[in-house]
Amino acid sequence: MRFYLVIIIFFTSYYSSLSQQHSEQKLHYIPPKDPLVLKKLEDWSNRKFGLLMHWGLYAQWGIVESWSLCPEDEDWCRRSGPYQDDWYAYKKSYENLQNTFNPTQFNPEKWASAAKMAGMKYVVFTTKHHDGFCMFDTKETDYKITKSPFRSNPKSNVTKFVFDAFRKDSFMIGAYFSKPDWHTPYYWWGRFPPKDRNSSYPPNKYPEIWNRYKQFTFNQIQELMTDYGKVDILWLDGGWVRPFSSIDTSVSWQKTIPFDQDIDMPKIAANSRKLQPGLIVVDRTVTGEFENYVTPEHQIPDTYLETPWETCLTMGDSWGYTKNEHFKSARKIIRLLTEIVSKNGNLLLGIGPSPEGEFHDTAYQRLEEIGNWMKINQESIYGTKGDNLIGQQGKFVFTHKNNSIYAIYRADESESLPKMFEINNLRINKNAKVKLLGTTQNLKWIDKEGKMQIIIPENLYKSNLNNLAWVIKIEN
Repeated sequence: MRFYLVIIIFFTSYYSSLSQQHSEQKLHYIPPKDPLVLKKLEDWSNRKFGLLMHWGLYAQWGIVESWSLCPEDEDWCRRSGPYQDDWYAYKKSYENLQNTFNPTQFNPEKWASAAKMAGMKYVVFTTKHHDGFCMFDTKETDYKITKSPFRSNPKSNVTKFVFDAFRKDSFMIGAYFSKPDWHTPYYWWGRFPPKDRNSSYPPNKYPEIWNRYKQFTFNQIQELMTDYGKVDILWLDGGWVRPFSSIDTSVSWQKTIPFDQDIDMPKIAANSRKLQPGLIVVDRTVTGEFENYVTPEHQIPDTYLETPWETCLTMGDSWGYTKNEHFKSARKIIRLLTEIVSKNGNLLLGIGPSPEGEFHDTAYQRLEEIGNWMKINQESIYGTKGDNLIGQQGKFVFTHKNNSIYAIYRADESESLPKMFEINNLRINKNAKVKLLGTTQNLKWIDKEGKMQIIIPENLYKSNLNNLAWVIKIEN
């Protein structure tokens, strides 16, 4: 018998546009059987906080990643500029960006240092998005960073140097890879113009072309698994490229997939794990044995979820670089991180590098602010389990580790540390020790009609503690 868990997931959505792949859905989660995969998945689950970087030609125009090439009438596909009414001219102009992409400020060690300071512990880097432009030195196409003006730079094989820099800082390494490729003629075949995001031809009618595409995809993934050091996560995007039998018609966007687009995930996963033992495979939205963890986009489950999961969301408004970005505050990001962890998930936070190869100054500032909070409160995040018993209470969320409960109070702007906290639904023995993380003294507490009242002494509530969120540790 194959064990699988059937769960109905409900999400709280923060954005409505590109979250269309992760609305309410049924999840048939099949836990991995390989003990090496299980071990690595546990390691990943304990890390809690990661960095996702979307970077490619689209950074030069400061537009949505790849989607302006897609001939669909959707908000995220809108084109602008002189070729907005001529798709063929627009695509040619977009692909000519290869001739001007020259990120001379590329310094992955600086990115890794900033991410480490923020408390991030894994990275997922976009090796290829849907536009097909490769940020690695693939042998399968010349549409790649090492055939741009940046080719003379000793770090032109960008993916290799990103992975090396983050690996030196003990990050788990994730390779984002798009299953659809809108550049290669094996997917958008020139005989038939594309109508939407899907293959421009029915694969079952032209199997010889589709088999070339399958081999093309397999070869590129094997390159990433062979030539770029230890890789921990293969993060596959483009969930419409999937076996027709896997479509869930209760999910609105999957109803629009017109035909089978099977690329043979069993072969890809098996060969990738021969090269990278224990590799976590994340075939996003294709529920089953190759979705080792679930990735709601800009959404958070309404309740605790036992299945391994990760919310991916942006630090600003966009995945890729935009010149005038609006960044979330450190307070907002800490609020999101703590809610996600309290529900047993991880946060993968997206930052898009500029055409020159830098983050916005504000992004570095946010990472530093988050890091200052994490230095004090990290034990309530790493290696914890979410809470399935106490329940969110007002501004409190909860995590657990060993015999300790962490009550995380997410403060409002300008809110001062209160003189007393009250928490319901706790089973606490009379000898429990209570502390505020970042301080050393034990706090007095009383059990009043089943409610735990924690007294904050004057010297603490008048102190200048970091007020993004306060964490009360209860050693029970």
